[in-house]
Amino acid sequence: MKSINLKKKLASQWFRSLRNQICDEFEKLEKKISNSKIKFSKTKWKKSKSKSEGGGEICILRNGKIFEKVGVNISEVSGTFDKNFKKKIPGTEKSSKFWASGISLVAHFQNPNIPSLHFNTRFIATSKHWFGGGMDVTPCIPDKKQKKYFHNELKNTCDLHNKKYYKIHKLNCDQYFFLPHRNEARGDGGIFYDYLNTNNWEKDFLYTKDVGLVFLKIAKNIIQKKMSQKWTEKEKIKQLEKRARYVEFNLLFDRGTKFGLATGGNIDAIFMSLPPLASW
Repeated sequence: MKSINLKKKLASQWFRSLRNQICDEFEKLEKKISNSKIKFSKTKWKKSKSKSEGGGEICILRNGKIFEKVGVNISEVSGTFDKNFKKKIPGTEKSSKFWASGISLVAHFQNPNIPSLHFNTRFIATSKHWFGGGMDVTPCIPDKKQKKYFHNELKNTCDLHNKKYYKIHKLNCDQYFFLPHRNEARGDGGIFYDYLNTNNWEKDFLYTKDVGLVFLKIAKNIIQKKMSQKWTEKEKIKQLEKRARYVEFNLLFDRGTKFGLATGGNIDAIFMSLPPLASW
């Protein structure tokens, strides 16, 4: 049986490895369409002056031919929850200490035909520990074939691990990525899970890894299919208006944003998800 320290190490190493794979593939896509050598810029940060509380790395690619802005962040942090926030977190009855590591990605595109993409997975430990994460797509131009492809890939991946996962995690996503003040879904949905601990850590970890790999597969497929499609100025305006909904959700309801702010996270990393341009 693996110790909690080994579990933390393996999870953190995986998130870094996946980050590297995603950045490499996205840079290849940019090179393919523009023949440029545009690269992700990487900025390391520390949670505090104390090395013991960890930090992370922000990776941003801006103003490409495909990507208007894409951020792929990784982090590994520890610390103590404040007394109000800890009430919302399992395993904090006797101690407010926590450890967390994860990867978070948001991509906004030049071409309105390509939906905004969101993905994250994480491993969190208090006196208990669990995995969480998921992904969703937010198109401004409806595409039924794309939506069907996206959900088929997710279902196939979920079914490899548990036949119930897709239905449960899809419902979680539909409920979570919803804007109550506008009474509308953020996009085409996806999957979302939290507090995943089946008492089989290896199984939960493998599922979380497969969620990351299928995201990369889906993202590449959608981008390659649409990156050369024509678009109009009217569609660009529609894209900016849809992005405004994205901003509203992330500032008002996103758990990752709230968790980052409550645990002393890096502000630039937390708000990496916001698009460079939006319109109300």
